[in-house]
Amino acid sequence: MATAEQREAGQDDPESEDEVYEVVDLTEYARRHQWWSRVFGNNSGPIAEKYSVATQLMMGGVTGWCAGYVFQRVGKIAATAIGGGFLLLQIANHSGYVQVDWKKVEKDVNKAKKHLKKKANKAAPEINTFIEEATDFIKRNIVLSSGFVGGFFLGLAS
Repeated sequence: MATAEQREAGQDDPESEDEVYEVVDLTEYARRHQWWSRVFGNNSGPIAEKYSVATQLMMGGVTGWCAGYVFQRVGKIAATAIGGGFLLLQIANHSGYVQVDWKKVEKDVNKAKKHLKKKANKAAPEINTFIEEATDFIKRNIVLSSGFVGGFFLGLAS
């Protein structure tokens, strides 16, 4: 909405070339308005070393518990589905509805094993880089990582 002074000067035209825009530096804005600053206070930051040992253990434990709990639930569903399918296949085989050529199955499984061994020896460099980065992260944040592992096992158990 144009002010009275702008209308008198003829600047109420939206296509005026004299418009001034404010440039916002997003990197500086992100540094000043971090979500963890609102949650944990202004002295906190993304680096785990800025947190106390108790906070690191708590954060690792809570995230580990959540991951373990979800892993447990999804694992139970997957195991039930796979086991149930295998059970139905065995019942159908035993009843004569399905005839399985077990020699062909064994041959195909052995062929797949050989193929996987060849591929595993030629692991992509991205995988090796990811493993190295994950190992470095765990070494640098051992307290957070140990809290995560403990919480993960508690999540599996609950």
